Amino acid sequence: MKYGSAIVAGIVATLAMTGVMFLAPFLGAPKMNVGEMLSGMTGTPLAAGWIMHFMIGCFFAVIYAGGVNNLIPIDQNMARGMVYGLLVFLFAQAAMAMMRSMGFMPAMDGDVMKAMGGSLLGHLAYGYALSYFFQSKTVVNTL
Repeated sequence: MKYGSAIVAGIVATLAMTGVMFLAPFLGAPKMNVGEMLSGMTGTPLAAGWIMHFMIGCFFAVIYAGGVNNLIPIDQNMARGMVYGLLVFLFAQAAMAMMRSMGFMPAMDGDVMKAMGGSLLGHLAYGYALSYFFQSKTVVNTL
């Protein structure tokens, strides 16, 4: 596995996800500022929350590139990436529920289903961008 490619892909895919999440309020979903949420949870500056967000994105990209993409039994690359995005979404929801139950996160405000829908769209965009990045024949694949 080429870790450089996975990290660059993670950054690009996390940018795609973040873009979708920032646009989600225009589609009726509540505001979703992941960096703000992470910094609030950890009591760190906003910049640290954003750094954590991108590190998490890179972490999941390394897992995808390390072979998980080959375990998803779908031939079409983009669909396989979106299934991976769905799996990451489910993991994130479970982690947030666990942190809420332990008192590390406050209860969600507003329409929870709309927030989850916006988050799901963001994670699907993450998986799509990640799979597109790895299928492309760009210079990035030589890192």
